[in-house]
Amino acid sequence: MLAATKSGAAKREELIAFRIADQEFCIDIMSVREIRGWTQTTPLPQSPHYLRGVINLRGTTLPVVDLAARLGLPVSEPSARHAIIVAQIGDQTLGFLVDAVLDIMTMSEDELHPAPEVAYDPSKTFVRGLLTVDDRVLVLVTLDQSLLH
Repeated sequence: MLAATKSGAAKREELIAFRIADQEFCIDIMSVREIRGWTQTTPLPQSPHYLRGVINLRGTTLPVVDLAARLGLPVSEPSARHAIIVAQIGDQTLGFLVDAVLDIMTMSEDELHPAPEVAYDPSKTFVRGLLTVDDRVLVLVTLDQSLLH
């Protein structure tokens, strides 16, 4: 949670905005280590449906999660325009496949709206809230261990 500063102003948080299918999402920039272009993955047998496989990242094996598949969105075949967001979750480094990285933005906690309680949706456990920017609504996704289970 973001705390108010001594002056009473809300602390700003930097986010990376990206697109999956026709929907825009964002994540806390503090968990992002790098953004790289799409690289063909090596599939792993008996892995979850959302795990595209692994890539070699400077001598380290990096698992790549298809974020569209993990969030229950339409999955597309990756191309050169796709990106992999390399992020740190706890002590594990993972790559997240997205359609495109859009922007770096800032927000304060008071700009974040709760997700509506419409129906049970397993992907809602990944949603921290909704952010309205101009006429767009971005979903703030929490990167944590629940994405891997």
